[in-house]
Amino acid sequence: MEKTTQAKRKIDWIGLLKDNLAIVVVVILLVVSSFLSDVFLTRQNIFNLLRQLAPPTLVAMGMLFVIMTGGVDLSVGSVAAMASVFTAHLLGSYNLTVTVMLVLLSAAAFGGGMGYLVARRRLAPFVVTLAGMTIARGIAFIVSRGMPVRIRHEGLISFATTSILGIPTMVWFVAVVVVLLALMHKYTAFGRLVQTVGSNETAAKLSGINTSFYKIGVYMLSSMLAAVAGIMIAARVNIGSPLAGDMMELDAIAAVVIGGASLAGGTGKVVHTLMGVWVLGMIGNVMNLLNIANYPQQVVKGVIIILAILIQSGRKRKDIASSSMV
Repeated sequence: MEKTTQAKRKIDWIGLLKDNLAIVVVVILLVVSSFLSDVFLTRQNIFNLLRQLAPPTLVAMGMLFVIMTGGVDLSVGSVAAMASVFTAHLLGSYNLTVTVMLVLLSAAAFGGGMGYLVARRRLAPFVVTLAGMTIARGIAFIVSRGMPVRIRHEGLISFATTSILGIPTMVWFVAVVVVLLALMHKYTAFGRLVQTVGSNETAAKLSGINTSFYKIGVYMLSSMLAAVAGIMIAARVNIGSPLAGDMMELDAIAAVVIGGASLAGGTGKVVHTLMGVWVLGMIGNVMNLLNIANYPQQVVKGVIIILAILIQSGRKRKDIASSSMV
């Protein structure tokens, strides 16, 4: 009896390490980066890095919820560009509050349309969001006529430049959003049922869950977060650009995968996805500080993504083997 109890209490350190791989990698990167560059841990560099990671963090959070349902959203970068252009144009006629509301409503409608096609019409998420990516980017170019649109609104610009208690306002905002999403995922019915839909949609339907509602909801959430990211990008550079958010969808997917979420759906954590964003951000930051070109950075990111997938698949095979033994 005592041996059985001890066996149950034995901690699976390897499994724990794999489950929290993104956090471990972030700690390792912090230590290594501090040795490679004396500038890395300076206050200015850390705050600059956090500002740079603010939009990608929001996009990755939206992508996480979509991927947890077994889908994917390739349109997020283009939606960010569309939102930045809309913001720049609307600020010429409306105040900041009305502008932000209109941009978010347009993003919600755009995401809801894609979600409807995926959930109700049963179209493949890859195809639907690929079309959405093209449409949103095209709208951004049409509205802006292919040219950056200057923003002259002090309130929006100050959002990207001011600080609260020494920490950039933009960072505070993203931190609040991440905490709210983490609480939603863990403690609300919506967050739990999104993961249930991704784990086994058929079983969820048989249980009486309206799976279409949750699928449409996550695409709306993803588009709205991408729109907020677009507004933040516009605030940082003082322009609404149809080129904003380029390749952002790939970095978001990479961050979610590095954070341990399965592309098949059903698994994922907000904190781990945040760590995935930091992993990619710190790699780029320290390599820039070392004056390393962009191309090697892409190679390093690709290798990390492959390693994350290999570790994830190995963990899944181990779980299957354990369950079959039982």
